[in-house]
Amino acid sequence: MDVDPRQYDQIKINDQDTHKIISSYLIYGCYKDTLESLVASSGLKITATQLEDMEKRKRILQFALKGSALDAIQLTEEMSPDLLENNKDLHFDLLSLHFVELICSRKCTEAIEFGKAKLTPFGKVPKYVEKLEDFMGLLAYEEPEKSPMFHLLSLEYRQQVVDNLNRAILAHAHMPSSSELERIIQQATVVRQCLSEELGKDPADPDDVPILQMPPYAPSSTASSPPSDQRVQKGRVRFQ
Repeated sequence: MDVDPRQYDQIKINDQDTHKIISSYLIYGCYKDTLESLVASSGLKITATQLEDMEKRKRILQFALKGSALDAIQLTEEMSPDLLENNKDLHFDLLSLHFVELICSRKCTEAIEFGKAKLTPFGKVPKYVEKLEDFMGLLAYEEPEKSPMFHLLSLEYRQQVVDNLNRAILAHAHMPSSSELERIIQQATVVRQCLSEELGKDPADPDDVPILQMPPYAPSSTASSPPSDQRVQKGRVRFQ
C-alpha cells in the first residue's frame, strides 16, 4: 500500500541528525567559524586537528581558485603526501591552471618553458595527448579567450579542478568526499524525476515538485558562512 505523503509530516527528525548533516556541509565547504558556532551550540564533537586541517584545506583551495596553482600544489604535497603522485589527472589539472594563468597574463615565453618542463612529460600517456594539444593551442592566439579552447580559461573550468582537489584531499584523509547534504539533494532529485515520470510530467515542469536549493561552497578570505542565493548545479558544489 502506498504511504499517504501527509504522513511524512508526522515523522520526527532528530536534532542530532540535522546537526550532523549541517556539520558535514560546513566541513566540506571549509566554513570553520560557522562550524565552531554550531559545535558550541549543539554539543557536537570536533577535534582541534580537524579544525586545523580544514583551515589548511581552505588555503589550498583559495590558492588554486585565485590563480596560484603552484602554491596550491606545494601545500597539497605538504598536507597530503603522495596524493598528487598517485592522482596524475589532478596533478595535470593543477599544472594546467598555472599554464592558463601564464597565458592570461600574456607571459607566452614563460608559458612555453613551463609547458615543456611540466606538461609535456604527460604526453607519454595517450589520454593526456588531446588535452596537451588543447592547452598548447592557446599559444597560437593573440586573444586566447576567443579561441576554440576558451573554456579552459573559464572560471567554470577552474572551479571544477578546485572541486576535484577538495574531494581528493578529503578522500586522502579518509573523510567523506562529498557532504551529506549534497547526497540528500542528489537522492531527492532522483526521487523527483521518478515521480515526474510516473505522473507523466516533465521533470523541469515548474508546477511539479519544487527544485531543492542549497548554497554553493565558497571558501574565501572574506566569508566564513555560505551565501544563500545560488543553486547547486548538476549536483556539484562551486567554489567562488
